[in-house]
Amino acid sequence: MEEGLPEGMQLHLSGTADKLSQTWDAMVIDLIVAVIIVYLAMAVLFESFLYPLVIMLSVPLATAGGVGGLALVNTVALQPLDMLTLLGFVILIGIVVNNAILLVHQTLHHIRKDHMSVNDSIMEATRNRIRPIFMSTLTSVFGMLPLVVFPGAGSELYRGLGSVVVGGLSLSAVLTLLIIPPLLSLVAGTAEDAHKRLEKRSEKAAL
Repeated sequence: MEEGLPEGMQLHLSGTADKLSQTWDAMVIDLIVAVIIVYLAMAVLFESFLYPLVIMLSVPLATAGGVGGLALVNTVALQPLDMLTLLGFVILIGIVVNNAILLVHQTLHHIRKDHMSVNDSIMEATRNRIRPIFMSTLTSVFGMLPLVVFPGAGSELYRGLGSVVVGGLSLSAVLTLLIIPPLLSLVAGTAEDAHKRLEKRSEKAAL
């Protein structure tokens, strides 16, 4: 082996190593597809392409929290970035956007139904939704903590997944409240003007 492979010979990974490489590639594709599906679903629900962009900014925040949670676990016990751990990032995409959705939905309700100004709507929505956000986050975090904290047979399989979800949820719950409202104040005015023009066109078309 020191002299290398003989001429005309090739070396390929096969078996478990080859399947692991294929699974890793598939998981990366799953991450991308999950982001696209979540974005398109919100674009349909909010009838806008701007609000989903604001909401999707909570995903990088959760990713940073997931990496931080995994790094924290690694200070105690070695936890590699395996397939189950990567699956935690896919799960985070569908979970962490819920907090931002609550803020955006409540803001739009105040703007369109209560006819409040954009800034007042954002402040009122944040004030009304901060308790549900922390309640749902705490229940999810404490529900996943046993996977991270409690030892036992097979616990190392799910420790990475639990640490990613707990870290991502914890960080995103705080940063979402700090980042989403200011960003929402920047785009809500433009988005609502476009929404009003669309409604007027629909009314004219109906007549």
